[in-house]
Amino acid sequence: MSVQTIPELFLQAVTKFPRSDCFSYRNENGEYADVSSAEALERVHALRVGLQSLGVQPGERVAILSENRLEWVLTDLAVLGHGAITVPIYATLLADSVRHILQDCEPVVVFVSSADQAAKMNTLRADCPSVREVVTFDRIDQPDLLWFGKLLEMGTNLIKAQDHLPSDFAPVAPESPCSIIYTSGTTGNPKGVVLSHWNFVSNVLTTQRRYPISGADRSLSFLPLSHVLERMAGYYTMLGSGVGIAFAQRMDTVPEDILAVRPTLMISVPRLYEKIYGKVAGMAMNAGFPKKHLFFWARDVAIRWARLHTESRSIGAGLALQHRLADLLVFRKLRARLGGRIRFMVSGGAPLSARINAFFYGAGLFICEGYGLTETSPVLASNYSDNVRFGSVGRAFEDTEIRIADDGEILARGPQVMLGYYHNEAATDEVLSHDGWFSTGDIGHVDDDGYLFITDRKKDLIVTAGGKNIAPQPMENRFRAHKYVSQVVVIGDRRQYLSALFVPDFEVLGEWASEKGLPTDVTQLIAHPDVHGLFENIVSGINGEFPGFSQIKDFALLEREFTIESGELTPTMKVKRFAIAKKYAEVIARLYPEGLPGDSD
Repeated sequence: MSVQTIPELFLQAVTKFPRSDCFSYRNENGEYADVSSAEALERVHALRVGLQSLGVQPGERVAILSENRLEWVLTDLAVLGHGAITVPIYATLLADSVRHILQDCEPVVVFVSSADQAAKMNTLRADCPSVREVVTFDRIDQPDLLWFGKLLEMGTNLIKAQDHLPSDFAPVAPESPCSIIYTSGTTGNPKGVVLSHWNFVSNVLTTQRRYPISGADRSLSFLPLSHVLERMAGYYTMLGSGVGIAFAQRMDTVPEDILAVRPTLMISVPRLYEKIYGKVAGMAMNAGFPKKHLFFWARDVAIRWARLHTESRSIGAGLALQHRLADLLVFRKLRARLGGRIRFMVSGGAPLSARINAFFYGAGLFICEGYGLTETSPVLASNYSDNVRFGSVGRAFEDTEIRIADDGEILARGPQVMLGYYHNEAATDEVLSHDGWFSTGDIGHVDDDGYLFITDRKKDLIVTAGGKNIAPQPMENRFRAHKYVSQVVVIGDRRQYLSALFVPDFEVLGEWASEKGLPTDVTQLIAHPDVHGLFENIVSGINGEFPGFSQIKDFALLEREFTIESGELTPTMKVKRFAIAKKYAEVIARLYPEGLPGDSD
């Protein structure tokens, strides 16, 4: 029987691809412990029976407010196996956003990870009357909370009393809701995207056909499971392909977790790859001659080799020899920093710099860049195997149609397109046509070979005072590839020219400042003329890659990074341009002494 639902996917995985390390997690001793396929199935059945004892009915919502951990996936599988609907909530969301989600989807049970998340729920519970039970993954001594271990024990005892282990999950229709995922949205309250079991499974099956994934692989999960990319690609696809999934302890422990797990596959957003590149480039800069020159020589070799190789053009004997030498001296060490076993990595959620992608490719670390949205479960297109074009997001999935509207917007149709927005028919009708075409809100084009290129978000397009339409993302991606730049936002809507807000990479910049004998205090550093001159040179060099009307005329340096907690980034690390424009209004005003056209004194 073909798999059409997530419970069917799970059952097939644990029976067809049994393994001793189906899931792995850091235990109390800081060591990785394994959970076998059989153990996972047993715990999921016990949790399912436990949920039933709490009165959870098929079709009701169950929320998970937690970081990545073993209990997250066990809960999700139990909820779906019971015919209920999972609502993932980012652990980083502030209380007001969590309140909006809970009041909108009305879950009957909320699972939380820790004392901090339990405290968050304590402040919200009176405003969320639908919540009958709060279950904590960590053991917390509070009478109105139910410990996860106790729920597991309740289910296990009920199964023992019945004297048999349930062999089947609740019947679920492929088109029935599987999950409601609230978009992080750069403006306004998040909308609940309703995805069916078939939305997810169809995307999993197409991913499996496109990529060579098997039980010989092991992956490291560190993107939030609340993020649809990690949910589908890093969790469901891995599980359904027999891949062992190890959970990183925290985002800041990913480098050491990589060395412990030695994954063959990884799913990430571009920020990780940018940071890896920046770290390696920074180390080379600080190493001095000859290591500095060796690295940048090897980088250029990697990029030239990668571009020729992916374009099926001849690689001369000289470049081939240089590439082998660069691999021996530089690339092998880089691969070792990532565990030494990576077969390929996936990048999604935001554009990846074409130069950084080409560098990794040439260094033997293939990054498959793809494209999709929460509303499309998520993947619509991707680069794969020998079908690679740097700067593109690859070709459409085989079961997916993509066309470009007259205004340049990307439209998509396929089995992965959502059912609609929860309790929001008007918003659904705005983006989803009666014949299934979904309006992505992204601007792009498809080349003659079928590769899709994303130019920008439709709402992010800058229209200058001179009437020029400018996509800021290509410029921002190019600047972020520079070792001294951590974050950047291009400004210019209704303005006479473009400017930029830069957040320097303070680790790399601080090392440069120390060598120059400059102050290392952040406030003093960004105000120093030498630092301003450094960024003037960066801007000048990169400006030359863009036409005159798309060049940066002025800029400001900021003394701290944009964060989720400050409301400047979404949980998926997308920039909230409106929030940044509002918070740094005075800084921006100094970049435009003449003000906006039409402003009065």
